[in-house]
Amino acid sequence: MIGIIDYGMGNLHSVSKALERLQFPYLISGNPDELMECDAFILPGVGAFPDAMKNLDTTGLRTFLDQHVYQQKPLLGICLGMQLLFEKSTEYGETAGLAYLNGNVIHFSEKQHHAHSSLKIPHMGWNRLAFLNEKTSTGGIEEGYVYFVHSYVVEAPDELMAAKADYGCDVPAIVEKDLVFGMQFHPEKSGQVGTALLKRFGELAEKGVD
Repeated sequence: MIGIIDYGMGNLHSVSKALERLQFPYLISGNPDELMECDAFILPGVGAFPDAMKNLDTTGLRTFLDQHVYQQKPLLGICLGMQLLFEKSTEYGETAGLAYLNGNVIHFSEKQHHAHSSLKIPHMGWNRLAFLNEKTSTGGIEEGYVYFVHSYVVEAPDELMAAKADYGCDVPAIVEKDLVFGMQFHPEKSGQVGTALLKRFGELAEKGVD
């Protein structure tokens, strides 16, 4: 079963409906005792990084996630949820993240400045993925367009990158290390490509059951 982490800042409905269409059992909860029964987790996210981290801390969900990442249960962060996987963000000052992955989150304007680009922020709409390296999350899936909405972007080591998009600079779109995955776009709103990527994650969750 896949646990969708409810910490007050995620688009829970669209994620759960996507899993329902794929016929993966799921549980939406913010209660660590209930989530203990799950084999994998999705951390959705919409909003500001500092608020998200505060909610994870005050609910005990950060400690819960720490334990289960250590136990090698698959975890997928979506949109803001992906950014939370990294060490820190500069949104509204500097805030420490979950630090499961090396790298930081900065405003798009900082990255575009170095790339001499001035495209409109936020990065909103459909953009094409380019797959990189040989990664568990993308193997056998065809490249295509997915749906983004974000003003902050990750700076991460190349070895974490499973896919990127181009928006006046390289945008880390899928990251992966061991069984920790992140998608900057919304796979649940991204048509056939997003469905295939969510299906791959669901299959990883099922392997944890076997």
